[in-house]
Amino acid sequence: MSYPPDLIAHLAGGTTTLARAFEVRRTDGVVLGFTDHDRNLTFGGVTFRADSGMTAKALQQTTGLAVDNTEAFGALRSDAISEADILAGRYDGAEVLAWLVNWTDVEMRTLQFRGHIGEIRRQGGSFSAELRGLAELLNQPQGLIYHGRCSAVLGGRRCRFDLSRPGYAAERTIETVEGARVFGFRSLAGFTDRFFEKGRFRVLTGAAAGLVGAVKNDRLAGGAERAIELWQALGAAPAPGDMVRIEAGCDKAEDTCRLKFRNLVNFRGFPDIPGEDWLMAFPQRAGINDGGSLRR
Repeated sequence: MSYPPDLIAHLAGGTTTLARAFEVRRTDGVVLGFTDHDRNLTFGGVTFRADSGMTAKALQQTTGLAVDNTEAFGALRSDAISEADILAGRYDGAEVLAWLVNWTDVEMRTLQFRGHIGEIRRQGGSFSAELRGLAELLNQPQGLIYHGRCSAVLGGRRCRFDLSRPGYAAERTIETVEGARVFGFRSLAGFTDRFFEKGRFRVLTGAAAGLVGAVKNDRLAGGAERAIELWQALGAAPAPGDMVRIEAGCDKAEDTCRLKFRNLVNFRGFPDIPGEDWLMAFPQRAGINDGGSLRR
């Protein structure tokens, strides 16, 4: 972390006018600003609010690959950070930028921390959020897993399938809801039974707008009625009349990629890799030993 010369001179002056400011960028595109100063600060196109009661503990930083971390805490307010938004998961994985800024001249500032929100704890009317630095990403497994099914995410960079193509997604209004997990539709004709299993369920409008769930079951209940069940209830309950987008599911099998999506050229699995029983094989005089494929 480097300080600009004007800020270094200010720190050397003995008496300082410094505050900390936090910029929170949620995954749904919402950007929020908070400061521990007693009045609002504005820079970089973001207004950092002083009435949130948000502050932070000391920032731990290293020169090696250890994870930089700190902790932010403040009051839960309906017009700032609400308990409902935390429970809905709207702050999960949000990006955080922490600034040290001269509140008399906001152009005199330095970025002290950049990372993501980790664990959030709630107690009474307050919250405490763990902030994890960029080095946290180095703790995550890297590389490919070699197995028969595809390892790509449907519609992702490695898959390259365009889910906006006709016939692979539907936007409809919810007709019935059970426990924020099971949703009923009577207007999803044209899709076969189980077409959306393992797909994504995105809420577009209403109190749960922006939340995404994974489809566990997709069943035609008879006629045009359809029931779609998620693996886990959404953090905020959608209501009948809310608009959702349901995207096709993929079970990562070779035949599904070839027949359902016609995307075999981008299949990222290894269907011809020998199984564990092949490791115990031994030479035999009988049988066909022509060096050909084991899949016959």
